[in-house]
Amino acid sequence: MSDQPGTPAQGPDADQQRRDQPEAGQQGPNGRPAEPVHPWQGAASPARGVSAAADRPMRNGQASPPRLAPRPLQRPAVDPSQSSTFGRPKGVTGSFDPNRRDVPTRGIEQGPPPPEALSKAFGRPRASSEKLQRAPGEQPMSPEPAEEPALWNSGESDPWRNPAAGAVIGPPALGEEQEEKPESTETGPLLSAREVLFGRRVHPRALVILAVVALLIGLAGGLLGRITAEEGNPLTNPDVTLAEVEQGKDRPKGTVAAVAQRVVPAVVSIEVRVGAQGGSGSGVVIDGNGYVVTNNHVISMAADTPGALVSTVFHDGTRVPARIVGRDVKTDLAVIKVEVSNPTVAQLGRSDELAVGDEVIAIGSPLGLAGTVTTGIVSSVHRPMRLAGEGTDTNAVIDAIQTDAAINPGNSGGALVDGNGAVVGINSAIRTLGAGGEGGSIGLGFAIPIDDVRRIAEELIRTGNVQHADLGVNAKSVSDGLADGAQVQNVQDGSAAAAAGIAEGDVIIRVGERKVAGADELIVAVDRHQVGERVPVTVVRQGRELVLDVTLR
Repeated sequence: MSDQPGTPAQGPDADQQRRDQPEAGQQGPNGRPAEPVHPWQGAASPARGVSAAADRPMRNGQASPPRLAPRPLQRPAVDPSQSSTFGRPKGVTGSFDPNRRDVPTRGIEQGPPPPEALSKAFGRPRASSEKLQRAPGEQPMSPEPAEEPALWNSGESDPWRNPAAGAVIGPPALGEEQEEKPESTETGPLLSAREVLFGRRVHPRALVILAVVALLIGLAGGLLGRITAEEGNPLTNPDVTLAEVEQGKDRPKGTVAAVAQRVVPAVVSIEVRVGAQGGSGSGVVIDGNGYVVTNNHVISMAADTPGALVSTVFHDGTRVPARIVGRDVKTDLAVIKVEVSNPTVAQLGRSDELAVGDEVIAIGSPLGLAGTVTTGIVSSVHRPMRLAGEGTDTNAVIDAIQTDAAINPGNSGGALVDGNGAVVGINSAIRTLGAGGEGGSIGLGFAIPIDDVRRIAEELIRTGNVQHADLGVNAKSVSDGLADGAQVQNVQDGSAAAAAGIAEGDVIIRVGERKVAGADELIVAVDRHQVGERVPVTVVRQGRELVLDVTLR
């Protein structure tokens, strides 16, 4: 064993010393509990420069046994890859790198400045000392107290905040002020009406005076109210009594009111429903069995459509379903039948006896207004008018009665009656200035003559269809000053015109006794004759008039 100072003991003596050391909690050589010994304790530190014996504490006058020297540290080799990953950077000996630039100042990371728009919208106003911003113009709910100094010796003398202030005797305490009680205003008991009248508490003379005063006040109030009521509104008169008039006399026969009273019950409204679509018009009862005549264009949409509904509404509101008996597209007439008992039947007159200027009355349901009556005169007779209703199969030319009686959509199929209440025509068409014919009446209405209606309706009721006489030509209207009429464009093979010798280019100016001034008038002139009837037809051929006998087919 080496005796050099600061050299720890080695060899078997050192092991013997470790064995001789008592464990913690055991009793030592001097009889005291042994203290725990650290593995590094027991040997003198080389830095001290003294021997191990000199460093030993003295116990009971004797030096304690030498301590055990520390064992050498066994440090494994460091992996270079781990050292490059987890080790300090080169030149850094402490825990933080003073050259690092991304370390936040004072440990707080500074973000980028907010956009200018957000700063103006949500930032504090410039030179504002408020810690919390209020809305522009907003005032504090209550006055803000002044900030109190943080320290008692901040310049203000407040004995409650100055611990060095002396005690001071304050003024004596005062008791609560007592509210002054109002002086009592006690009154005696009130008198009842019985005591006043019978208790002799009030003198009878006073009662009489009181009653007279009350009566005078009432009379004055009533008089003042009457004067105020009478003079308040000079337009009223409480004493007025209207005179009674004599009972009206019976209207003379032939007036519009008397005619309307007789004919209106015979005119019905006709409603047609085909799915979601519908239409309306008018009709006239012409037979006691329930036959009603109307226009073809009123009921044509329901003629060939399964599930279509046709109904009639009488003047008293009775609604009855109707069935189509027959219709004629060339004259725009149709007949329907309703199952009613004892209906009011219209009286049919004669249209050939009408003259321009005769008074007529139109009755129907214009725009769905049932029982509407309008009056006018006959403006013209034998006016050829072509009818072609949009959405219907009507393609007719009628020898119409022109009238200025107001006729509007919905009047179609209604009655045109004369001053005696006889039906002289069936209202069918109007001439308007509106686009597409959608305007109202301008005083140009047209009705089918009742003479033609009677003939067509009888055939429809008997057979369900009508046969019309045909000449067998196609013509156009011409007017050159020498020959006004219908010029033949072509002649159908095997037709009545071909058999009679009518050639292309001929101008037809007369059929029978009817003068022809155009193509439409040629159609109505031929239609007034029966099939198989022999009719003289006057034509102009190369400037000469020829009369040809034509047997209509």
